[in-house]
Amino acid sequence: MAKRTIVSLPGDGIGRVVLEETIRVLDAAGFDAEYVEGDIGWEFWRKEGNPLPDRTIDLLEKHKIALFGAITSKPKDAAAGELDPSLKDKGLVYSSPIVGLRQHFNLDICMRPCHSYKGNPLNFIRRGKGDEIEEPEVDVVIFRQNTEGLYGGVEWSNPPEKVYDALMTHPKFVKNFGKTPKEEISVSTRIFTKNATERILRAAFEHAKKYGYKSVTVCEKPNVIRETSGMMYKMAQEIQKSDYPGIELWNTNIDAQMMWLTKNPENYGVIVAGNMFGDIVSDGFAGLIGGLGFACSAQFNPDSGIGVFEPTHGSAPKYADYPVSIVNPIAMIESACMMLDFIDENEIAAKIRKAVAEVIAEGKVRTYDMMKMSGRPDVIEKGAASTTQMADAVIAKL
Repeated sequence: MAKRTIVSLPGDGIGRVVLEETIRVLDAAGFDAEYVEGDIGWEFWRKEGNPLPDRTIDLLEKHKIALFGAITSKPKDAAAGELDPSLKDKGLVYSSPIVGLRQHFNLDICMRPCHSYKGNPLNFIRRGKGDEIEEPEVDVVIFRQNTEGLYGGVEWSNPPEKVYDALMTHPKFVKNFGKTPKEEISVSTRIFTKNATERILRAAFEHAKKYGYKSVTVCEKPNVIRETSGMMYKMAQEIQKSDYPGIELWNTNIDAQMMWLTKNPENYGVIVAGNMFGDIVSDGFAGLIGGLGFACSAQFNPDSGIGVFEPTHGSAPKYADYPVSIVNPIAMIESACMMLDFIDENEIAAKIRKAVAEVIAEGKVRTYDMMKMSGRPDVIEKGAASTTQMADAVIAKL
């Protein structure tokens, strides 16, 4: 009997192929597991009106750990238009299944490491003194609050009377929007709670302490979004002063951070932010290490032990239809390594990361993105490695 059971959630588009290749790598590395597939994604929305069926929630409740590929999400009207005819006009509204998983299991800690590999032709470079070309090492870990903020789902178009009346008690709403007809107003909320904010801050400080990072940076916008961003920074100051005095606390605004990350990315260690700003800054740093083909993530609840591990790229449906898959599986492989760390299989994780690093440094096998090609079906003929060939190269190093 396998040592562990892992829920595999291929989802949509390229999710299935990168997950399948990653499981091959895990097998080759000696990870002893059985995989049970869970239903999630666009096809289940179209056929059942629910992209996250209860049976999938039950699987994760039972087995705790999941590897997730990718999902397709579309705007409200487009999603409704693709429902099976028998499900239309029943008031069904699409919502992201991965957001649903986060909120159902309170997977409020999201961790997104961005570490550059030596030899990756997509690494960020800059001009230094005397026009010397510099390639700074990027080693940043973003902690993103995963269940609140702008992704909390509390929003309205043409808000109900009680909501509208409450908004009208705020003088700035009256001044700026009081003369706008209610039916022309859409409202999305940004809600932070002290409990969830403290959890993500402590997770960031603990990671910095454990792995020797010198600083934790709160990346928000407290000079404008005073209540929510302001609360996070104030709480960070209190936590740092009382429990982590040896770790520096930095404070950056999200807009300035997006400029500075290409000026001096090597200066940053651990970054912590709310949901939307954490999403933005993690994509920014991912661009410095090669793009979304290298961007991995973990989302978990330390109390329940439930974790979902996924690349941050989307489902890229046009690539899913190619006769030979060309997408880079490294982000999915790295996400699986984060899973291994989470369940204390650190030696296997280290072995896989070493194999990936050797393949990249050697430079003989590169996917189309690493060869700076457009993602067309003919890139294989031009020398780019397929998804399977990249996985084969990692397995060969193992």
